[in-house]
Amino acid sequence: MLVTTVVLVGTLDTKGGEYAFLADRIREHGVEVLLVDAGIVGEPLATPDVTREEVAAAAGADVAALAAAGDRGAAVETMARGAASVVEGLYAEGRLDAIGGLGGSGGSALVTHAMRALPIGVPKLMVSTVASGDTTPYVGSVDVTMMYSVVDIAGINRVSARIIANAAGALAGMAKVTLPELGEEKPIVVASMFGVTTAAVTTARERLEELGYEVLVFHQTGAGGGSMEKLLASGFAVGSLDVTTTEFCDQVAGGVLAAVPERLESAGAAGLPQVVSLGALDMVNFGPRDTVPERYADRNLYVHNPTITLMRTTPDECREIARLVARKLNAANGPTVLFIPLRGVSAIATEGQPFHDPMADEALFSTLREELDTAKVEVHELELDVNDEAFALAMANRLHELLEARP
Repeated sequence: MLVTTVVLVGTLDTKGGEYAFLADRIREHGVEVLLVDAGIVGEPLATPDVTREEVAAAAGADVAALAAAGDRGAAVETMARGAASVVEGLYAEGRLDAIGGLGGSGGSALVTHAMRALPIGVPKLMVSTVASGDTTPYVGSVDVTMMYSVVDIAGINRVSARIIANAAGALAGMAKVTLPELGEEKPIVVASMFGVTTAAVTTARERLEELGYEVLVFHQTGAGGGSMEKLLASGFAVGSLDVTTTEFCDQVAGGVLAAVPERLESAGAAGLPQVVSLGALDMVNFGPRDTVPERYADRNLYVHNPTITLMRTTPDECREIARLVARKLNAANGPTVLFIPLRGVSAIATEGQPFHDPMADEALFSTLREELDTAKVEVHELELDVNDEAFALAMANRLHELLEARP
């Protein structure tokens, strides 16, 4: 009989009582629990199934030496690496159906590091005092669920008991979930999209689905591009339709949706076919209008909605973006094709629209022509805008051809 198991990772020297309470609530749902102790200093206040010594050893360290050194930051980083190794092993052995944790900022950093080591789709729930703020450092590019603890993780009281009991129900439920039959498994292609390239990606997605692929679309919000890269690196997809490379604008100009370091690298590193374009390289993203940095006050700004203000990229920024894109494409190990939409890189960059800027576009295109290694990167320049149906179909059909040509 298969046993459903939730793995709980935490510092049992400081949070042992709370972890024991969470474990008991999970067991009430008929689910087994494995406790992994990542504490360092005091004695564990709950009995672990995986000891701190084992966790430290998994990171190539000695827990006594970590405690003696008195460097909390280094100890947390080491135990986080050890915990990640431990949970990866438990998952590989079929002994982890979901993972959970409780903590403040330090505990959340440690536990979510271990969570991010697991594949997308494995249930991950972190009850945290920092979940009401910026969770980017904890969630990263994977499916970590953050639950705000409301009160500190410091004892069991009327509020914390309810929050932790809710977490127990969520973890047990997620651990026991089975996926419905989705029919024939099709090869997976990833695609990148932004609001201003929706028409292009919709047309291309529909065409690829007609050709027998399942298309996963990722919104290019920084984290979205990171999630797409992680999925490509995992070997889950067969190819990439990277229509929208807009996150490089925020990386270059300091916007709020900057690309992760590995953006536009994973498909190439894995040797996967990729068809790439320049979608939304006309815009940098900021929050409400009053959050735009003062140094950009005189720039071409466009209030997309009350929470998002867009800034048109300049020729100099476009040149820097082009060099970045070219360097990454030139390094690819697999079939790589770039489609250049000469009539506009987004819905608001075409003639008559607020971000129409032929000088900036030409700076982008001419720098790519100079920097790309055309012996390695196939280039198509089309007198169309990125959202033109013919442009989208050309990208989709070329990716299909590359995938069909694989050995």
